[in-house]
Amino acid sequence: MTIAEPSALAATSAPAPAPAAAPANAPHHLTPEQVRFFDDHGYLVLRGRIPADLLARLQDAAEGWIADGRALAEDDPAAADYQWAARGGERRMFRVDYLHGKGRAASLELLGSPAVLGIAESLAGPDFVPTYESLVFKDEGDGAAIDWHQDAVHPRTHRILNVDVYLDASRAGEGALRVAPGSHLAPVDVCQLQEEFGWDAPGVIQVELEPGDVLVHDVMVVHGSEAVTGNRLRRTIYYEFRAAEQILAEGPWDAEWIDRRLRLLPVALREHARANPEAEPFAWNIDPALAPAVSDDDEAELRIAHLVHSPGSYCSAGSVPFTS
Repeated sequence: MTIAEPSALAATSAPAPAPAAAPANAPHHLTPEQVRFFDDHGYLVLRGRIPADLLARLQDAAEGWIADGRALAEDDPAAADYQWAARGGERRMFRVDYLHGKGRAASLELLGSPAVLGIAESLAGPDFVPTYESLVFKDEGDGAAIDWHQDAVHPRTHRILNVDVYLDASRAGEGALRVAPGSHLAPVDVCQLQEEFGWDAPGVIQVELEPGDVLVHDVMVVHGSEAVTGNRLRRTIYYEFRAAEQILAEGPWDAEWIDRRLRLLPVALREHARANPEAEPFAWNIDPALAPAVSDDDEAELRIAHLVHSPGSYCSAGSVPFTS
């Protein structure tokens, strides 16, 4: 059996949406061939996508975010943005949410960079919305498994994508991400997949990445990583993007929330311009009807809570089944 047969996937699958047209002569946009690969396989690797100086600032910022989280008392209200798990009798942090409001400008510089926004516009269209931002990491010596899952399951009327920026190397045999190409077209019973194949379902690949590489993945592609021991630190920044039209039609958020999230982009574009005065800025082509009012108070724009989330496919009691 292969990963795409009915016993692993739902019996029906939705076709990938048509490629969004990228502006002509836009070096940071994806090529038609890259878009087709993403639509066919559910992922795309972009080597050396993040400039070295920005990568260094992101690595320093990540070190600071992790240190800040560890310094907080468990009952501090700010601790809600830092996710922990109990493993091996120890409390281990593995995730930092809402990066932009945490005192380090590199996350905004990254969001405002053509390297990231060119991907977002190529796949989600000009009215893309930055919907999530987080740092997820496997700490040194804490190589816990991330079970097979789909981040969010949806009707596939539009692409929903994650831009994964790798700050450290990810190697096969050291817990590198495993991806099931083509598994993004329908909901998957990930419990059955795990029970039947473990980590070695036919067609699954391990994605090896270097610092500064970007993995773009469809939120429905099945992915995960096995447990390892003696692992090195591995940090990844995740930015999710969706089309405003898709959110308005399907939720789980509303027009007011879209407007608040879109206000991040002028702040991010300004920060990228400040840090890279010689670089050509990204030309934001949003529909004027969606363009947010620009505030003078950047700090007020930096932490827009989600409150509700799109259900994914996970092998746990907390999973929410997908219904069309």
